[in-house]
Amino acid sequence: MSTDGSATRGFATRQLHERASGDAPAARAIPIYLTAGFEFDEYEQAAAHFGEGRGYAYTRIGNPTIETVEHTLAALEGGSQALLVASGQAATSVALLALLESGQHLVSSTHIYEGTRGLVRDNFTRLGIETTFLDAIDDVDAWEAAIRPETRALFAESISNATNRLVDIPALSAVARRHGIPLVIDNTFATPYLLRPLELGADVVVHSASKFLAGHGSVLGGAIVDSGRFDAERSGHLFPALVAPGRGRGGAATPSIAERAGGDARIAYARESIAPRFGPTPSPLNAFLIGQGIETLSLRVERQSANALAVAQWLETRPEVASVDYVGLPSHPDHELGETLLPDGYGSVFSFTLRGDAETARRFVEALEVFTHMTHLGDVRSLVLHPASTSHAPLSTEERAAVGVLDGTLRVSIGIEDAADLIDDLARALEAAVEADVALLA
Repeated sequence: MSTDGSATRGFATRQLHERASGDAPAARAIPIYLTAGFEFDEYEQAAAHFGEGRGYAYTRIGNPTIETVEHTLAALEGGSQALLVASGQAATSVALLALLESGQHLVSSTHIYEGTRGLVRDNFTRLGIETTFLDAIDDVDAWEAAIRPETRALFAESISNATNRLVDIPALSAVARRHGIPLVIDNTFATPYLLRPLELGADVVVHSASKFLAGHGSVLGGAIVDSGRFDAERSGHLFPALVAPGRGRGGAATPSIAERAGGDARIAYARESIAPRFGPTPSPLNAFLIGQGIETLSLRVERQSANALAVAQWLETRPEVASVDYVGLPSHPDHELGETLLPDGYGSVFSFTLRGDAETARRFVEALEVFTHMTHLGDVRSLVLHPASTSHAPLSTEERAAVGVLDGTLRVSIGIEDAADLIDDLARALEAAVEADVALLA
């Protein structure tokens, strides 16, 4: 029986406020704190949160479910801290905007996700940030030559989309260190199971957590992981936002982010000033599902990589296939580097090009039964996409060719099915596409 007078309150009031009290039980799975905000126990607790960042107030700023997944990601990547956001594109945007401002410059690999190319080529340009794209990403001297006094970051993918190009991360990180700027690596395709760029000298890693980390094609999410090696003494003059005094109550000066966070200044700035203000907050439910996916990451990626190697080796023997861009094959230009950087597997996303044209590719895709035709990657199911008519359609023929996308090019993301079934499905589709070509020529 209630003794606080709640029994006399009206029905509408009771349906909102009546609930069990007491400490929450210790759940084995990640608890889902699906709430916009958190109650303050005491009046002073609210002031302490806004003044010192203690505790929780609003999920856009911090949430226990999200922080649990961030902790796991930081540990898996060998980083100091991680920041979970609403999508992979948000992760790239937040990570780079924490480093770059108007009048500054980025050096990027040409061989990156087309959405990222569009972001830095079009949107960043409108913000006054210029980007130099490098095609010869294996030429470390070319990276160094592209750096200007206003350059604030180098950016590349660990395994590129869509031709499986690699960069020599240790060599490139040495270039970045000489100039006091960070090397940012999109590690989506490799995942921390196959490759941990921070351990090889990179400074910041980003992920589309929607892909392999979540693994089941059910949610969106992105992640930033920082090495925690920001050196304010050496690089503070390049990043004044990290070393300038902060503003406290009444406008009073407070310690800078670098003074408060030390080597974690970059990710602290992203967490405090970029992500919450631009607002790409992940749902706690999505964070939970990403966390669930991470628990089987190694099992899935190991199986997917083995399947991909078997499929790529088989495709390379087929007369209907002009080329296979898979770094696990000796024919790939970066295979030797891949043997060094990827000893546990070469990943499971790659492209191959059919002999024929766009119509040949269309007939091939339409004949597939096991592969799912959709725009996604890293799913437990095998997926296929025709980049020239989808993700790379806005580019000219010459621009597509420069990144390895021709009319007959197809991108596949290999899943965990039985490899024999995947090969049988591809064989039937190849036969259907070629028979149609023969019939048209007859």
